[in-house]
Amino acid sequence: MSEARIEADWLRDPVLQKILAILGGDGEEARVVGGAVRNHLLDQPIGDVDIATTCVPEETVRRAEAAGMRIVPTGIEHGTVIIVADHRGFEATTLREDVETDGRRAKVRFGRDWDGDARRRDFTVNALYCEADGRIVDPVGGLADIEARAIRFIGEPEERIREDYLRILRFFRFFAWYGHGRPDSHGLLACARLKDGLDGLSAERVWTEMRRLLEAPDPSRAILWMRQAGVLSRVLPESEKWGTDALPGLIGAEEAFGWKVDPLLRLASIIPHRAESAAAVAARWKLANADRDRLIDWAEAPEIAPEISEGVLAKLLYRSKPGAVLDRLKLALALARSKANENAAWLDVVAGQVRSLRFAENWSRPTFPLSGADMAKIGFKQGPEMGRALRDLEDRWIESGFRLDRETLLDAARQLSG
Repeated sequence: MSEARIEADWLRDPVLQKILAILGGDGEEARVVGGAVRNHLLDQPIGDVDIATTCVPEETVRRAEAAGMRIVPTGIEHGTVIIVADHRGFEATTLREDVETDGRRAKVRFGRDWDGDARRRDFTVNALYCEADGRIVDPVGGLADIEARAIRFIGEPEERIREDYLRILRFFRFFAWYGHGRPDSHGLLACARLKDGLDGLSAERVWTEMRRLLEAPDPSRAILWMRQAGVLSRVLPESEKWGTDALPGLIGAEEAFGWKVDPLLRLASIIPHRAESAAAVAARWKLANADRDRLIDWAEAPEIAPEISEGVLAKLLYRSKPGAVLDRLKLALALARSKANENAAWLDVVAGQVRSLRFAENWSRPTFPLSGADMAKIGFKQGPEMGRALRDLEDRWIESGFRLDRETLLDAARQLSG
């Protein structure tokens, strides 16, 4: 790659330049490292800007505080502090080498060797450094891999994975976001060989990586290679007999209809439409309550016929959870679009699914006209009898297409009360 220097507004940011100068003076060095450099070269949005420095953590703290900056010691025992300046946080980490690893965490030793710091990182594209003046420092060949859009482990893939088995999932996550063509064969083989190590990872770490992977613009190739390597069934056994064929169709529908990327809906597309399967995934990955409920609600929602009328769909939306119905409709529409690409007979189904989805998106839940207070005035006492009567009246109102008015329902209630 011919470009070996960065010219960008984010690098010229006065606050960042001040931090680099503070940590890089008096015999020390400081460089931007990792994601900001990688994403700039890949023409991707820049998120957090991380800094690597030869300053030991205590010296980083001393220098930043002397300059009037605030420190958040998030991982100071591992050499990392957050420097807060101008209401923004910059993560600064001392150069490190791994002393001992167990596949989940590492004991580190601080050092001054930039090449050694690079060699402990996971992928070549993440081990690129940038000086304050924009010059790129590339100890492990990351620039060539950026140009080739190749995700490649630094050094021996199995050694890198044994240091932290989460790197298996990171390999596929980075491939989903930045890779082209086929994954690196050495890395893919190492992931397949060492996939059993994923069992020792915490549920939170697995779900965080999987969610980030599913948030990629098009994760379908990465998911397919995870399946081929036996990694997907290791972390998501529910997908093994179900398959991943629905995912490309969902991604195509997202592009066609302008849907936002939805990692939970993408997850739903690769597991069976069964409540027990959804509950098992939610429990294994310890999903947040809202995500857990949404996934299970989707699994419990009924199949929706393409030819369903608006009246029947309105009743279904009222009796079910509307969000779950919308999820079912989106996945059904995505599947129908996929089939229509191969068989024009499915175009009518697509049209029907589009009408149903638009109706559901614009549907507002009507309010049942009666309450317990109305029933009490008629003569019902609080208890099971009143509950049964209200449910019966609500059923009549729903079946009428929500057209029965309050007076008609009160007359019916009086008849029920005797």
